[in-house]
Amino acid sequence: MRQRGLRGVLGLFLGLLLAAGAEAGEATDQLRTSVDQAVKILDDPTLKKPEHANERRAQLRKTAEAIFDYRETAKRSLARHWQGRTPQEQDEFVALFADLLERSYMGKIEQYGGEKISYVSESVEGDLATVKTRILTKTKQEAPVDYRLLKSGNQWLVYDVIIEGVSLVGNYRNQFNRIIQTSSYGELVKRMKTKQEELLFEQGGKGRPKSKS
Repeated sequence: MRQRGLRGVLGLFLGLLLAAGAEAGEATDQLRTSVDQAVKILDDPTLKKPEHANERRAQLRKTAEAIFDYRETAKRSLARHWQGRTPQEQDEFVALFADLLERSYMGKIEQYGGEKISYVSESVEGDLATVKTRILTKTKQEAPVDYRLLKSGNQWLVYDVIIEGVSLVGNYRNQFNRIIQTSSYGELVKRMKTKQEELLFEQGGKGRPKSKS
């Protein structure tokens, strides 16, 4: 997927993995729990070894799945086209979308280089919350990153991230709608599966080589 999507997801995961302590409410506190788990994985000397890359990524994916509501993200990204899908199609789309996000950006998460993040504020309206943060890079540049969360039971889950004013969900919504409008939903799924196979191949899985066409 495109650069804006890369920046959005990278911003999301960097924020979750590198967050610094701050006074905050329940939503931020729950994010911090996952942050601590992820940092332990990244700092584990054994898991840093190349031969343990698959194990490290599996643990990071498990941590991400505990804080990220992939279904809500997929639903909002597909927007009005979601309702026209059967339950089976919806489940397939969520699984495919989640796998692509994780595979596309897992390598970026592992490039942790000491970036810092501070919480600016947290606002809650019913079952929705927004946590505003700032990422400070090694070059002393600041980037605003906002997280949108939805409460499910007693758990706050991230469903969107906005980095420098660009929404992850909004970015994918535009891409998906354009493909469906100019072609079909089936073509969108086909392209996503092709990308999935390419990533599997690149990461040593059983996918096929990347097409040169």
